[in-house]
Amino acid sequence: MKLGSTAIALTALLGSALYLSPAALAQNQQPTVPDAPAPQPAPPLSDVDGPITPGVGAGTTPAAPSGPATSSTSSSSAPDQRQFVPSQPPATPAKDDFQTTTPVSGAAATTLVLNVNYVEVPAIVKDAKGNLVAGLTFRDFKVFENNIREPLRVFSVDPAALSIAFVIDQSLTSDVMAKVNDSLGAIQGALTPYDEVAIFTYNNGQKELTGFTGAEGNRVPAVLALAKATGTDEQVPTGGGPLAGCNITKNGSCVDPVLQPDKNAGDNGFMTIPKEIHTLNDAILAAARELSTRPKERRRVIYVVSDGKEYGSKAKLGEVIRYLQTNKIAVYATGVGASAVWGEGYVSRLHLPFTMYDNILFKYTYATGGDLDSERNMNGIEKSYAKIASEARTQYTLGYLSHESIYDSKYRSIDVRVDRPSLEVIAKKGYYPSGQDSK
Repeated sequence: MKLGSTAIALTALLGSALYLSPAALAQNQQPTVPDAPAPQPAPPLSDVDGPITPGVGAGTTPAAPSGPATSSTSSSSAPDQRQFVPSQPPATPAKDDFQTTTPVSGAAATTLVLNVNYVEVPAIVKDAKGNLVAGLTFRDFKVFENNIREPLRVFSVDPAALSIAFVIDQSLTSDVMAKVNDSLGAIQGALTPYDEVAIFTYNNGQKELTGFTGAEGNRVPAVLALAKATGTDEQVPTGGGPLAGCNITKNGSCVDPVLQPDKNAGDNGFMTIPKEIHTLNDAILAAARELSTRPKERRRVIYVVSDGKEYGSKAKLGEVIRYLQTNKIAVYATGVGASAVWGEGYVSRLHLPFTMYDNILFKYTYATGGDLDSERNMNGIEKSYAKIASEARTQYTLGYLSHESIYDSKYRSIDVRVDRPSLEVIAKKGYYPSGQDSK
């Protein structure tokens, strides 16, 4: 009986709870949770005067601080709101073409001035028999500029890609020209796919047959075929008689020398020998101008196939050599014809005043650090192509920083020496500085 009375009492208590008044329910309810702070809008950009810089801020002057933000609810106060104040970017330093300013935090600004006059000297080393000498190190070389030794900063034996301009003499005699024509097919075999070739010819004036093209392309053999010529024939000038060849005469002399086969003017008592035209200087200058546009990292070479005679050029020898030395161009040559005859090749280097230069190739090769090879037959001419191309490609590259000012254009002599006996060093004898040397 007690258990039943207890259950009835619990049921009555629950029933009375379900019928509590709204006021009683409000008194028994838990306290309400306050709302979260309302999102605050970003400060306006109306006061920003300058551009927005990532990591620095916007504007050149900080924006005026605004009033404190108020919460939209009447409950507990909103958290502290921080004002957005754009930082002021650092002042931009004045620009200078010759100076680089580097700001250092916590220290004064440092100014770095860098003016460099780098000189590169390719060198060939041969023994007493004319063979190339390999295996030398930078300790074996000494370089002097204007009689002052320069410490080596660069030493390399890596082969270089060639930009080579061939200059072929078409004023040779017919027998020598025939040998040169037959040897031109060997030129392409002396080159690599990394080289590039331009071809020039000259007789009475220079002519560019092609600009620079791939050394092993199909264009090179076609252009070399155009470089072939018949040459000239040496004739004894005659001033009169049945062999004169001049049908129109006046007082025993030919009226017009052009009518004679040998272009001679005069008579039996007075004879004017016709002048030969060999524009070698103009042809080398034209090739040098084309080479001066090639990249500096390529080795610039002019390869001349000629007997070395010069007469009738507009350009002077000294002017052309200066242009070559300024643009770092080396002249290599294969001497043919009279310049390749034993003994005569050395005598032809002598020059009598008011006469034609019989051989000036050695002057070009000596001044620019090139090499000269004299050959009389076709086999020797073909071998000289591979020999000289190998010399131009595989050289000792010496680099140093000149002690002279970069702002003067005076000639500077160079003397390269090797501390080993019985060795010959072939390098350029000097140069004229240019703006390309300053880095």
